[in-house]
Amino acid sequence: MTLHAKPEWIEIRNVSREGPGRVRARWCASFACKLRGLTFRRTLPKDRALLLVESAEGRWNTAIHMGFVFQPLAVIWLNSEPRVVDVRVAQPWRWYVPHAPARFVLEGTADLASHFEVGDLVGFESLDPNR
Repeated sequence: MTLHAKPEWIEIRNVSREGPGRVRARWCASFACKLRGLTFRRTLPKDRALLLVESAEGRWNTAIHMGFVFQPLAVIWLNSEPRVVDVRVAQPWRWYVPHAPARFVLEGTADLASHFEVGDLVGFESLDPNR
């Protein structure tokens, strides 16, 4: 899949490691989608996530806020390759900036952080909308 495609849902998998490092994520490239993120959500299924997509790599444009997010989240920053450049479990009501420039921000349940490490290569696969 090309990174310029705009599918509604994609499967993200860790190609550097064996195991359950797969998650279904909503492709989120619009300003409104990125601003809303996962705010005001009380629950998030373990197999679902949100992939925030920027047009270019950077640290400040991929910073996140956890205002009105009521649960800890795994936050995995990916560069354009896409390779993991930072992983954190983000706590509610805080701001986070990645340690290295990123283009994508994967947000999911806190346990997702254990499936990714800095340097891991990640694969994106477009999902059939009827799936």
